[in-house]
Amino acid sequence: MCKEINRVKRPKLRLNEDAIVLSLSILKKMEKPIELMYYLMEHEDEQTFVIMFISAKNVKLKKLLKKEKRDTDLLLTINKEDNLYALICQETKVDGAYNFSKRLMDSIHAKKGSEVYCTETEIRSTHYRVNEIIFKSVESYVSAKKDKRMNEIIFRSLS
Repeated sequence: MCKEINRVKRPKLRLNEDAIVLSLSILKKMEKPIELMYYLMEHEDEQTFVIMFISAKNVKLKKLLKKEKRDTDLLLTINKEDNLYALICQETKVDGAYNFSKRLMDSIHAKKGSEVYCTETEIRSTHYRVNEIIFKSVESYVSAKKDKRMNEIIFRSLS
């Protein structure tokens, strides 16, 4: 006789199809720039960098980001339809990244932008694989949207 095994239902998957497609698209766009950041960290005494994902409605976000970013920050268009952009900020630590995000959010709100989502991941070392830090950053952004954490700066650090 066959013994019945109690099957425990797995919790809902963390990423739905849209989030997986987004993650793969971001990986394709960010893999080489992050590899360059790793090179700089290992060979050029670069200390840390931050990956920021930011989206907002009812505002020309790309134009605003171009105006506010430094010459050393790399701006990437992730999804025009969702007004989602990524910034890779060289030589940036927690305080600088937080202040920059705060300034961006204030500017977005001053221009009557809404539904602002902002996540940041500080990279302190090259211990993680490139795709790992990209996926961890995407996971933070997807979780923020899923949990409706608008108008917050969600920060994580990888050392």
